[in-house]
Amino acid sequence: MMISTWRKRREARLAGKQRLESETGDIEVTVPNHFRCPVSLDLMKDPVTMSSGITYDRESIEKWIEAGNVTCPITNKVLRSLDPIPNHTIRKMIQDWCVANSSYGIERIPTPRIPVSSEEVLEIHSKIKTACRKGDQAGCQNLVAKIKALAKESERNRRCLVATGTAGVLSSAFEEFSKASFDDNVAVLEEILSGLAVLLPHDKATTYLGSDASMDCVVWFLKSEDLSTRRNAVLVLKELVPLDNRKVDMLLEIEGATEALFKLIKAPICPSATKASLLIIYHMVMSSSPTNAKIIDKFLDLGLVSLLLEMLVDAERSICEKALGVLDGICDRDQGREKAYNHALTIPVLVRKIHRVSDLAMKFSVSILFKLCMNEKRGNGGVLVEAIQRNAFEKLLVLLQVGCDERTREKATQLLKLLNVYRGRVDCIDSVDFKNLKRPF
Repeated sequence: MMISTWRKRREARLAGKQRLESETGDIEVTVPNHFRCPVSLDLMKDPVTMSSGITYDRESIEKWIEAGNVTCPITNKVLRSLDPIPNHTIRKMIQDWCVANSSYGIERIPTPRIPVSSEEVLEIHSKIKTACRKGDQAGCQNLVAKIKALAKESERNRRCLVATGTAGVLSSAFEEFSKASFDDNVAVLEEILSGLAVLLPHDKATTYLGSDASMDCVVWFLKSEDLSTRRNAVLVLKELVPLDNRKVDMLLEIEGATEALFKLIKAPICPSATKASLLIIYHMVMSSSPTNAKIIDKFLDLGLVSLLLEMLVDAERSICEKALGVLDGICDRDQGREKAYNHALTIPVLVRKIHRVSDLAMKFSVSILFKLCMNEKRGNGGVLVEAIQRNAFEKLLVLLQVGCDERTREKATQLLKLLNVYRGRVDCIDSVDFKNLKRPF
């Protein structure tokens, strides 16, 4: 079925691609059929030949293979090898043809770089390990720079580097140099950190960064004045923290870590760094470590609740979900709830986010609202009255009708019971917004 569909699509595209869209006056330049990729029907930029003898553009045939196919798209025969072989003859003919027709506006295709092989990557790994054993900072730094260049050259190279465990090799090298004199190894450590950031997301090999020395170094870079270095550090930390609660505990103990993470949110570098910071803070505030309460109090003193609420007003979905997650963890503590009670944006923002963002944001919003309402001690109703004024009662009713998970349903039901007591005493001041509301059935 897949082959049949593909062939029909190919025939349709072929009918509309008989001539190149490059014209001068009344003259049209026809692309020779043997210069076209049989899959994309476009002029081949990097022709490669498969074991079936058919030549394709590298990008097209690699997408075909990555989709799980092991047959030749043209002959439908099983490929003896899935490794494409560069067809230099066809590539040179295409380049010559482009040059010959340059007067018609056709640009010469550049000679493609040969993708890195797993054997070449493994050889670089071996050299990095040797450099680490010898304490050769300059040698290791040059090798890491080469890995970064290869990763940035093409997505295929990056996938090859990740598949061969390059992240683990770099993590191990970072740990080795971090155990030595930090002042002497700052340059190579910064280069390795940059290399690790390029290869995100990491695999379990990042557990090599679990030593005290490694974590201290990463946090030191997190506190750097250089924006690129701080970004690399927080991106690497984001990969470490969710994998191991012990690393969360280590991070809680490192001086200056909380301030550095807060700074990345207060003075954003880029969206990826902001998201990484929020995710790390979420794991910190949700930690069961004995120092957890102390850390939350420090974040509260820095003004994190106010910063999160202001951010939530117009944050995009991913940042919104993470910010609500952090706020949910903070509201487990009396001091955190007190900060939320005293901020004018708290209830308007929470009620507004119930239906506007995503299921995850809705769960966090209901959870925070539940914690604030259940712990309300003021006799005049406080947040309960304000929630009713913002139409929380109607929105929670809709939530139960549309559907949600069991835990959120229980919280919404309890909230409705609490809100119902004050419902007849106040008027709503906010309209219900059902825009983009979807049922799960």
